[in-house]
Amino acid sequence: MSFTPRPLNLPPYPFKITLKDTQYFIFDEIRKKHLVLTPEEWVRQHFIQYLILEKKFPKSLIQIEGGLNLNQLQKRTDVVIFNTHGQRIMVIECKSPTVKISQATFDQAARYNSVHKTKWLVVTNGLMHCYAQIDHKEEKFLFVKELPEYGQL
Repeated sequence: MSFTPRPLNLPPYPFKITLKDTQYFIFDEIRKKHLVLTPEEWVRQHFIQYLILEKKFPKSLIQIEGGLNLNQLQKRTDVVIFNTHGQRIMVIECKSPTVKISQATFDQAARYNSVHKTKWLVVTNGLMHCYAQIDHKEEKFLFVKELPEYGQL
């Protein structure tokens, strides 16, 4: 096994984890497929469940690993949240629990968001969560302690 799941600073959820040969897989209920269980995927799946079950985010408005072009390079955004009008409202960058959430980590997510221009930016490693509301006109971030429920965004 390449990764041993560890508790995160998120509620535990009953994931479907399977073992094939020597590799563990986790079922992604958004994409409806089994994915290799990596540390980053462990965080992403926990945070998605947190959004759905605790913060009432509709599953149908969550996109995972959407592509984007940044400085002529093809990149992937971990999670993008849409509103009911199809507009992007949040970018979420998920890191392995061993990756420290630093200014550089946040800056990477902010660069991705320079393409999407959402009003919310989240960076998480499953242990620490950084939530920022963005004022694009003033080019400012307002950091908040808790992410609001979907209906309050």
